[in-house]
Amino acid sequence: MIHTTALIVGAGPSGAACAARLKQAGVDFILLDQHTFPRAKPCAGWVTPRALRAIVFQPDQYPHSFTTFEKFIISVRGVRFTLPTRQYAIRRVEFDHWLLERDDLKVELHQVKTIRQTADGYEINGKYAARYLIGAGGTYCPVYRALFRKAAPRPKENLIVAFEEEFAYDFTDPHCRLWFMENGLPGYAWYVPKANGYLNVGIGAKAEKLKETGGIIQARWDALTTKLNELGLVRGHTWSPVSHTYYLCPKALLTTRNGNAFLTGDAACLSTRDMGEGIGPALVSGQRAAQAIITGGEYILDDIPRHSLPSILLGRFSKRIALI
Repeated sequence: MIHTTALIVGAGPSGAACAARLKQAGVDFILLDQHTFPRAKPCAGWVTPRALRAIVFQPDQYPHSFTTFEKFIISVRGVRFTLPTRQYAIRRVEFDHWLLERDDLKVELHQVKTIRQTADGYEINGKYAARYLIGAGGTYCPVYRALFRKAAPRPKENLIVAFEEEFAYDFTDPHCRLWFMENGLPGYAWYVPKANGYLNVGIGAKAEKLKETGGIIQARWDALTTKLNELGLVRGHTWSPVSHTYYLCPKALLTTRNGNAFLTGDAACLSTRDMGEGIGPALVSGQRAAQAIITGGEYILDDIPRHSLPSILLGRFSKRIALI
C-alpha cells in the first residue's frame, strides 16, 4: 500500500490547483488521472479575469494560444446586441498540461475503480491510502459516486448535454458569438475563435427540457452548423462533434465535503448558471480544498459566482439569459 497525506483524483484544473497549493505548503499528495497529458478535453476554453487572477496568470509568460475578447456578440431569443467585456479563451489541451508543467506536478496514470473509507482515511483500488481525498474528476468523478451520490443527488434539471468540436480553421470573424434560447432551444450555442488558427463551436441544452419538447441534440447541432454556414462563419468543414455532459450550479450548493473527502470543479457542480463556465470555479475550489487541508479550516464555496456574464451590463436581458 502506498501511503500519502492527500489523494487527488483528476488532474484537470481543479486537481492541478489543489496539488499546486498543497505542494507550496509542503503537504504530501498523489495526483491520479486515467489519461496521459496533454489530452484533448471538450470545452469552449473560456476563462474569466477572476480565473486568471486565481492562478496568478501572466499572459506574456504563457507559451500557448491565448485570445483576448473585448466584446461578445450575443443573441437572446433572436434579439441581437453587443456586450463590451474583457474575457479570454485558451485551448484546454494546452492549458491543462501547462498547469501541471508550471508547478512541476507529477501525475500517476491510474484508473480509480474502488474507493473505501477506513478508520484512518481512504483507500483507492487497494493500492493507495491517504487521510484526505479530493474528487476532481469532473462530471463522472468516482469520488462523487462512492461518497456523495446518495447524500447529495444532483438535480436532473441542471444537467446539460452538449455537442462540441474544436478544430483548425482559417476563420475571418475574430469575435466570440453566443446564442441563447434561439428557436426554442433550452440552452445556448457558441462560436469561439482562438489564437493560432483554432475554432471552437458548440451547443448545450438542458437535457430535461429538451426531452420534454421532443427535441434531440443532434438536430439542434445541425441547425447551428447550418446557421454558421449561412452567416459565412464556417464553410466547407466536415463536422465531427463529440458529446459530453455537465451540471450547472444549483441555486443551493450541493454537499461538497464529507468528512475528509472534498469535491471540486465539475464534480461539485460549480459551472455557472448562465454560461456553463467551469474553469474559474474549478481553480478556486481546488485551491480552497487544499487550504482546508493545510489549515484544518472549513471548505467554503458559497461566494463563488453563480454567473459569468456581468448582469449590470446585460440589463434587462440578465434574467432571460440565465439557463436556470
